[in-house]
Amino acid sequence: MERETKKSGNMDVKSAGGRALGLDALRGFAILTMVLSGIIPFGELPEWMYHAQVPPPDHVFDPEVRGITWVDLVFPFFLFSMGVAIPLAFTRRMDAGARRRDLLVKVAERGFLLAFFAIYLHHIRPFVLQPSDQDPWVWWTAIGGALILFPIYTRLPDTWSRSVRWTIRGAGFAGAIVLLSQLTYPDESGFSLYRSDIILIVLTNMAVFSSLIWMVTRDRTNLRLGVLVFLAACILAAREPGWVAAFWNESPLPWLFRFDYLKYLFILIPATMIGDRLAAAMKQGLPSVLPDRSLRGAFRYHVTAVTGVAIMIILLAGLLSRQVFLTTAAVAVLMSVTLWLFRDAQSGNDRLFRDMLLWGAFWLMLGLVLEPFEGGIRKDHATFSYYFVTTGTAIWFLVPLMIWIDLFRGARVFSLLVRNGQNPMIAYAGMQNFVLPVLTLTGIHGYLLSVTGDPWIGVLRAIGYTVILALLVSWLTRRRIFWRS
Repeated sequence: MERETKKSGNMDVKSAGGRALGLDALRGFAILTMVLSGIIPFGELPEWMYHAQVPPPDHVFDPEVRGITWVDLVFPFFLFSMGVAIPLAFTRRMDAGARRRDLLVKVAERGFLLAFFAIYLHHIRPFVLQPSDQDPWVWWTAIGGALILFPIYTRLPDTWSRSVRWTIRGAGFAGAIVLLSQLTYPDESGFSLYRSDIILIVLTNMAVFSSLIWMVTRDRTNLRLGVLVFLAACILAAREPGWVAAFWNESPLPWLFRFDYLKYLFILIPATMIGDRLAAAMKQGLPSVLPDRSLRGAFRYHVTAVTGVAIMIILLAGLLSRQVFLTTAAVAVLMSVTLWLFRDAQSGNDRLFRDMLLWGAFWLMLGLVLEPFEGGIRKDHATFSYYFVTTGTAIWFLVPLMIWIDLFRGARVFSLLVRNGQNPMIAYAGMQNFVLPVLTLTGIHGYLLSVTGDPWIGVLRAIGYTVILALLVSWLTRRRIFWRS
């Protein structure tokens, strides 16, 4: 099939054989909403504006609260994006001639770089250096520390010699080590391996273990599902006294790895199965842009583009209000109607989306059936229902993004999400280590705080900050400046 390419700004939007732009958009959506959720002001906002287990007005953790909000979706959406990307990246490398040993080296390198990122970034965050009333040096340290990350993580041109690239990266590591050796914290301590970003530590573990599992089970999907069964058995057994619990609760490197982190494989492993299907489809040039004549008559695609979003909204509202049966029934009806439209899948696009939606329906219904188990769905402490519901929701949200971007030629509309999804490390670090420090040092942040005391106005301020970050990351992406692990 001939590759069709469309130009959108400075981005080459490829409908076939290029990047999975819908997946990039999902990753961008996840990272930007993750950043937004972290800067929304506490106060008298509705409970659905925060983690369900940290409700207003006191925002005290309450594990008895059941249900999920949009804030509880952003992290599993990012994990899901990571899982889908693993088969895409490794298949591309293997097709280019990479051997299994090369992939193992890449996994080890990625694990090291992500772990370093998790530890270093947390050490240079302004609210870690000084929790309140930050002095100017704190903000300058946050900015300077972030700049040091560029020589470490920026993807340098392949035309540069290996020695030059390693020299630049080594200089970055040297600068980071010098900075870490000079910093002290409110408890008068210095550098500590235990001072790290827990989200990034979890991502590190998931990147390593899900990659290894995929390599072992690449052509054995049943075995990959068997890993989930074995993992579920370990988690359930660890809740009772005995050797499993004793083993599960120990770790040779507790600052880096805990067996409890493996629970997120319930999201990553299903995601790799979607990644396998997508990788196979992309080799055939799918998903492909619809001709104008087909676009006008593609009723099933228009329906799917709407129902995927509707299902997510119904789930969030229904589960938080504890209308579990009505929510399950409504979601089941919407999924059934959508899948019925793909019953006679003829084209490659139809078969791809049908397969993805079927897996999404399976995981979503499995999660909803398990909802009463463990007292109801919740993020903290996460339930089996949470893993499967969020996985299914991610699939049913990814498919509409692929339809809008790849089939309906909507890459320009979603370009901000796509470009941030292609540069997630900068997007994750950029708010606390650039946008907020710059706005604070210039006095803009202080002024905006004084005139945005109302909680909803504060939400608009948070959205504005997030848009600034998104535009900055998009600008860097257009200039091919990427951080890569």
